[in-house]
Amino acid sequence: MVRALFPGTFDPIHYGHMDIAERATRLFDEVVMAVYDKPLKSLIFSPEERMELVREAFRNNPKIKVTGYSGLTVDFARQVDAQVIVRGLRVFSDFEFEFRMALANQRLSKDIETVALITAEQHTFLSSSTVKEIAMLNGDVSSMVPSHVEQALKVKVDGLDGQQAPPNALRD
Repeated sequence: MVRALFPGTFDPIHYGHMDIAERATRLFDEVVMAVYDKPLKSLIFSPEERMELVREAFRNNPKIKVTGYSGLTVDFARQVDAQVIVRGLRVFSDFEFEFRMALANQRLSKDIETVALITAEQHTFLSSSTVKEIAMLNGDVSSMVPSHVEQALKVKVDGLDGQQAPPNALRD
């Protein structure tokens, strides 16, 4: 059995993430969606909330498991007996970042491969940051995320009550 690890913050999960995970299930026997708990970036959902949103997104796919993790991704891959780390590529700049990360992971663990899947064309613009910013500006994210994520974003944004500014520049 070949188990793949798809790590990320998934804050929130969107259709681009889902596309990569679903396609990975065609290549591997099991895909573990690993929700990273302490990234070096600003999050709006807790690790538990993010895991629940990911679980709900894949509730009908028995080949996808969801768990949280902290620490080095390659250490967690070994812990769950994953032979492969799956990553998604949207744009050229993703390649440089993912290339460096794959080389670092290869240096740390030569027995774990990295496989990068190119996103479907309709998802190339999608990022969790973009989804969050549009939601914070009361924009329509229904074409970007499943309905349960859209609802969770509305609740979260309403709860922020203007306390957190959107991260980028769609407001300009």
